[in-house]
Formats: sequence, structure tokens, C-alpha cells
Amino acid sequence: MDRGYYATHHLTLARHPSETSERLMVRLLVFALHAEERLEFTKGLCADDEPAMWAKSLSGEIETWIDVGQPDERRIRKGCNRAGQVVIYAYGGHAAELWWERTHNRITRFDNLQVFSLAPSVTDGLVALEERSMRLQCTVQDGQIWLGNLETTVPIEPFRWYG
Repeated sequence: MDRGYYATHHLTLARHPSETSERLMVRLLVFALHAEERLEFTKGLCADDEPAMWAKSLSGEIETWIDVGQPDERRIRKGCNRAGQVVIYAYGGHAAELWWERTHNRITRFDNLQVFSLAPSVTDGLVALEERSMRLQCTVQDGQIWLGNLETTVPIEPFRWYG
């Protein structure tokens, strides 16, 4: 509602053998938060030089580079140099906090970067929604986010670390 974007997306998410349920559901949440006509999942864990998803212009330039987890500084720098906007959603509790503590001084010079953190309680709630076939609804209204199915709704409050 906040963005005035209303659409139904039929997604097939490929899950890398090393991908956890937590990462899969964070990717799904992030897709819902940034959904637009040209947003697409990339090769993800299979490719070191690609984010989790991106939106490209009609001429092929990367407009939005979106990553999840704790990408290394090189990957963040590459995204900031190639895309108009870079957004990172970190998760993993204390490990994510340590990553941010270690990384933030070297990446906060980028004006086109935003970094958010998802609390373990949020990602635990997302994992509880996971099923082989899911029918989920995401609502963003007045800065509040809810993702859920017919039985359960998870309130989500990403914490802005930067940008």
C-alpha cells in the first residue's frame, strides 16, 4: 500500500543445496518488499558476482541490486559501482551484528547503499510459514510490514543500519 503496488506473483524458487530455510524465506520476503515488474531472482549462491535478485532497465543496466545475508566487502563494492541502488538485508542474529561491526566502516562511503537487519524472531516466523506450495500475502502500510498465509501472519520490522 505504501508504494501503491498491487500485484500477484507466481514464483518458483530454486533452492541451492546449501541454502537454509531461513535464507529462502528471507529471499521471498525481500522479493515481496521490492516487487516490481522487472525484479528477478539471479543465480544467487551459484554465482559469486550476482546478488540474490536485481531489477534491470529495459536496456540492461542494473537499477537495483538486492542481496541477503552477509556479503563480503568486494561484492558490496561491486554492486554499488554497477547499480543505481543497492539494498542488503542482513540476518543471523549475533553473526549479522559481528559482520556489520567488521564491515560498516569500509562500505558506508557509498551513497547508493542501504543496509537493513532482520531480527531472529522475524526470520523464525518466516521459517514457520515455509511449505512446499505457499500462498502468501505481503502488506506494507505506514511503514509496517506483514507477511502471512491464511492461518499465520508475521509482523516484520527491519532495522535500518545504514542509508
